[in-house]
Amino acid sequence: MKYIGAHVSAAGGVENAPLRAKEIGARAFALFTKNQRQWVAKPLTDESIAAFKANLQLADIRPEHVLPHDSYLINLGHPEAEALAKSRAAFLDEMQRCEQLGLKLLNFHPGSHLKQISEADCLSRIAESINLTLAQSSGVTAVIENTSGQGSNLGFRFEHLAAIIEQVEDKSRVGVCLDTCHTFTAGYDLRTPADCESTFGEFDDIVGFQYLSAMHINGSKAKFASRVDRHHSLTQGELGLDVFRHIMNSDQFNDIPMVLETIDETIWPEEIRLLYSLAEA
Repeated sequence: MKYIGAHVSAAGGVENAPLRAKEIGARAFALFTKNQRQWVAKPLTDESIAAFKANLQLADIRPEHVLPHDSYLINLGHPEAEALAKSRAAFLDEMQRCEQLGLKLLNFHPGSHLKQISEADCLSRIAESINLTLAQSSGVTAVIENTSGQGSNLGFRFEHLAAIIEQVEDKSRVGVCLDTCHTFTAGYDLRTPADCESTFGEFDDIVGFQYLSAMHINGSKAKFASRVDRHHSLTQGELGLDVFRHIMNSDQFNDIPMVLETIDETIWPEEIRLLYSLAEA
């Protein structure tokens, strides 16, 4: 079964996110558990945690279909010791917030070498950051999101994801979130059924579908292999609908949160309905 939703606002408190997901007909959703552009946030209150869990039940969404995203400030592969320590502390806080909310996943961008260390060294730092965090937490899987490869960001090659996972000690608590826009602009074509078979086959060969924990379902404003991260609505841009049809009709994408981050939130209900309509009866 497919579980589709969108990245909804947690304005006014995390407890509001499940209700916003319910309003758009979502069966899954993503959220920030704190302000994504600040290092430090107030701890979650007992009242807010209890209300979040109650509203999740009210929305009929299971904890495993919620995909929190960490702060954009965090760089788990930072080349400088002080900044790396700051990122690791912030990531642990994000992981602990997920624990408090009873959630099972934490989605994050792997990190950037900032042209100061090698790709291999940066990937090892990211894996070490994950290991340190998992050792100080429980019950939450660290979900690595593939990237478009802008600037010095890593994670745009399937080999990067595999290299990180290889160095993670507890492989039962590491996974991958594939973003359709990022995948396409990183140089993996998804425009035709044959392209989808080839790209997802390559992902399975290099990383393995057993690690696929979530999807970001986005169109792309940017052209193929441009290494530019610009999302678009599903029916607009460079991708077309074949990739979404493939995803909706493949059992490889069952029972994971599939989250819209498309640019026009006013049509999220229509996009959710569109995706379900692509599934063959």
